[in-house]
Amino acid sequence: MTDLLSIMYGALADPTRRGIVERLAVADRTVAELRRPLAMSAPAVSKHLRVLEAAALIERRRAGRHRLCKLRRDALVEARRWLDGLDAPQE
Repeated sequence: MTDLLSIMYGALADPTRRGIVERLAVADRTVAELRRPLAMSAPAVSKHLRVLEAAALIERRRAGRHRLCKLRRDALVEARRWLDGLDAPQE
């Protein structure tokens, strides 16, 4: 089984997904708002969102007739903690 950290960094390897994460860092957005600046179909954007959700980087919920996406900052903290551990002095 692949660990969540590997899935997370795999998801962030794609520039489109990184752009989505950057936009969600500013504010929660609907799927339509996330799709607007991207030159791709709705199913393609949904696929990117599924990858980010599987990596525990975002969560999606219904807000009336819309699907609202939110960045899971706690997941980024875990990824950062691992990176910070690489700077620790070696024995």
